[in-house]
Amino acid sequence: MSKDKSRTTTDHQEIKQWVEAREGKPARIKGTGSIEDAGLLRIDFPGGAEDQLEEISWNEFFDKFEKEGLAFVCQDEREKGEKSYFNKLIRR
Repeated sequence: MSKDKSRTTTDHQEIKQWVEAREGKPARIKGTGSIEDAGLLRIDFPGGAEDQLEEISWNEFFDKFEKEGLAFVCQDEREKGEKSYFNKLIRR
């Protein structure tokens, strides 16, 4: 697989390792969650949209991830070997 190719995973440990290697944290868009629902999931990286996101636990994140049947698309590196932050959540 070429460095600039994205990959898709549903493995919780793999997702957590990818996010934490980039100092990211599980989050939701502010105002979209409740006690029973984690809301719209995102990954919050330093210098990102922290004012629009609120941190949630990995348990909350993965509970919603499984309930919604999501998969995580990410890219490890960009063309020049730089760490990539590209990621998105898609339906399985």
